Amino acid sequence: MTTELAASGLTALCFTAASIGFMHTLLGPDHYIPFIAMARAGRWSLARTTLVTFLCGLGHIGSSVLLGFVGIAFGLAVSRLEFLEGFRGNLAGWAFIAFGLLYMVWGIRRAVRNRPHTHPHRHGDEMTHEHGHSHAGAHVHVHAEKAGMTPWILFTIFVFGPCEPLIPILMYPAARHSFWGVVWVTAIFGAATIGTMLAVVLPSVLGVKLLPMGRLERYSHAAAGFAILICGLAIQFLGL
Repeated sequence: MTTELAASGLTALCFTAASIGFMHTLLGPDHYIPFIAMARAGRWSLARTTLVTFLCGLGHIGSSVLLGFVGIAFGLAVSRLEFLEGFRGNLAGWAFIAFGLLYMVWGIRRAVRNRPHTHPHRHGDEMTHEHGHSHAGAHVHVHAEKAGMTPWILFTIFVFGPCEPLIPILMYPAARHSFWGVVWVTAIFGAATIGTMLAVVLPSVLGVKLLPMGRLERYSHAAAGFAILICGLAIQFLGL
């Protein structure tokens, strides 16, 4: 009977892990908005968007899992780990704010420099004509280098970002059953979290790419920075 009760308790924890992973991700816009915005601004392929989202989700979960296993192994009180998770969450919020603000400023400067304009040309026969162009192609290697850095910056921020409910609600209760109980609960929570991230990000990216931007296209990087900034503010001051 005791074994049956333990099994049913672990099963309930597994269902709870899936539910919390889904809701935790869906209610946290920082889990998907940065990827949608950056994929649109950087014109990421669907494969690259999938890879970046998956790796950031893995880093996000993995850091909390590692901390949880350390806490279980050394018998640390949940309150201590919750304090560390709260500290990490604070760092992640400010990191989102700083990155979003800097990226938005860079995007605005880039948009201003690349605005379409005309140049008059006078020929020897006194005829004058104008042609319009922008400097979107100038210094492409610099922009590509910056664009290549953004996934790694996002990954670093997500590693700092904690999965608040994972340790106190799922890992510690599962540890009362067995080591493999912790593994199962953690794996289910991780799969639900990353699966929800991809389920929201990928269709959204496909939809956003269809939107006609027109003259606003050159502001896409600034808009991405603004979206990430808003996510950081929501984390820091609204607790999302």
